[in-house]
Amino acid sequence: MQLFYNPDILDSETFQKSNEIIFDKEESRHIVKVLRMKVGHTFKITNGKGSFFNAEILNANPKGCLVKILSEEKQQPLPYQLHLAVAPTKLNDRYEWFLEKATEIGISEITPIICDHSERKVIKPERYEKIVQSAAKQSLKAYLPLLNPAVSFKDFMILESKSKGLKCIAHCEETDRKSLKSLLLPKQRVTILIGPEGDFSTEEVVLAKRHGFIPVTLGKSRLRTETAAIAACHSVAFVNEV
Repeated sequence: MQLFYNPDILDSETFQKSNEIIFDKEESRHIVKVLRMKVGHTFKITNGKGSFFNAEILNANPKGCLVKILSEEKQQPLPYQLHLAVAPTKLNDRYEWFLEKATEIGISEITPIICDHSERKVIKPERYEKIVQSAAKQSLKAYLPLLNPAVSFKDFMILESKSKGLKCIAHCEETDRKSLKSLLLPKQRVTILIGPEGDFSTEEVVLAKRHGFIPVTLGKSRLRTETAAIAACHSVAFVNEV
């Protein structure tokens, strides 16, 4: 199955009123030049909001491929809600790897958090968004995770102060920590904080605990930021496997 992404398709009511859409130049070139699709070829499109749309090519133009939407297939969302707040890594490609793999495994929301020990404080949101979109298409996801703007750790605490569900902070300090896996249950809303290479500061851990975050460990090994994030993501997904 070949899946493409187009956020301009809102819902079945919208495409019934105007059932033709044009892909942007990049996606059009991929369809026409790379995959060599022609007029009459059909494929699926997702809007990233929970639907697959069956589409047929009307004009195979590599600068603006025109397709007709034929039907809609609504998909079930994840049985859980997972929000990972992860500090950007010093090497940007490692963070991009995390975004790709977390999207493939299944995640609801991602927030880059700037911490006291963060070496990278500037991100490329447009680049990150493209990576998430590409990973969603490759793994046949009908729902794209929400990618939030980068915020400071303190601002994230304010944003999450009234959120519900299980809230955890994974850190490396030799203090009382629970195993993340021991806290997870199916169909939970879960928010997990993952710190930078230098870990969270003691002050950040204390602040998180004041806001209801439970200190957790992801195992005996000391993990890199991106590895810890994927381990946490997989743990939540594993608990929800049928």
